[in-house]
Amino acid sequence: MITSKTIANGIVRAVLILSVIFLALLFVYKIKLLFVYLFIALIVSLIASPVIHFLERRLKFKHTLAVITTLAFFLLLLIGFIMLFVPLIITQSHNLSLLDTAQLQQDLNSVVMQVKSYFSDYNIDTSKLMKEADITSSINFKFIPDFINSLVGILSGFGVGLASVLFITFFFLKDTELFTKSFRKILPDEHEEKILHSIGKVNHLLSRYFIGLILQMSILFVMYLIVLLIFGVENAFIIAFITALLNIIPYIGPLIATVLVIVLTMLGHIGPETQGEMLSTTIYVLIGYSIAQVIDNNVSTPLIFSNSVNSHPLEIFIVILGSGFVFGILGMIIAVPMYTIIKVVAKEFFPQNPIVKILTKDL
Repeated sequence: MITSKTIANGIVRAVLILSVIFLALLFVYKIKLLFVYLFIALIVSLIASPVIHFLERRLKFKHTLAVITTLAFFLLLLIGFIMLFVPLIITQSHNLSLLDTAQLQQDLNSVVMQVKSYFSDYNIDTSKLMKEADITSSINFKFIPDFINSLVGILSGFGVGLASVLFITFFFLKDTELFTKSFRKILPDEHEEKILHSIGKVNHLLSRYFIGLILQMSILFVMYLIVLLIFGVENAFIIAFITALLNIIPYIGPLIATVLVIVLTMLGHIGPETQGEMLSTTIYVLIGYSIAQVIDNNVSTPLIFSNSVNSHPLEIFIVILGSGFVFGILGMIIAVPMYTIIKVVAKEFFPQNPIVKILTKDL
């Protein structure tokens, strides 16, 4: 028989459970940066593993020395990137002092009038459309300094994260065997082999995925660099590198890269002698970037990613899009790695499931 005391105990128990769950979620939220550092360290570890194996097998390095050498190499690459990036900020900051917004507004008005005249030759009245859109008055070029200031703020807070990631990555790589032995002790005996096999398969596929991602960004970098050099954009190398790096964010990254290259191209032509070429050069660069992204989306990305994680391009597209809807940009970045992990685990533990069979037939 249910008594008032039983009901009261049940309510108290439910409240306590909900309180514990709430506190746990709050704790996880407060230390969310730690999980980000762990995730980045894991990615770096996966990318670094083939390099460490090469140093150990080919050059006969000791394990610890191979880890230190690899991380030092990655750190030097990062420092080289920063050394390229800082002069870019200094150059563009100097260009901002030369910005003549009045002249820029006149140039934009001139382009609008030319477009209007062109369409008028074909009896297309664009006056009403221009008036409704109010293009020239809605563009405010004062956003450029704000953008640069925000970028500097992001870079200034990068130090702590970098030190944390390097520290975590070092022990991930150095004590891999220790972690594996400790992990084996807590695994249930009946599933130990399946779990360890899944981990090995995941490690292999994700290493291929991140190496494929680096290859994709390298191809984009070359195409972007060619476009920028053709049209004489200042600091072409570093701009191409930054915009190619943004491609790590699926679908959204190329859009951000396009906006960024537009801003930086315009900043590079702010001087009195080149300001007249600003809009035309920016348009040409935008067209070149669009062509490079079309090639990447239809050739490079499907070939590289479908081969690296053994998934169909449409499958990858749906996973990235769905993850982006639910978890935002971070979800889009981690969508393919997480999906790969789920597929490997599902195949290992539920090999007879018909859906799992279809999705994992190439694993």
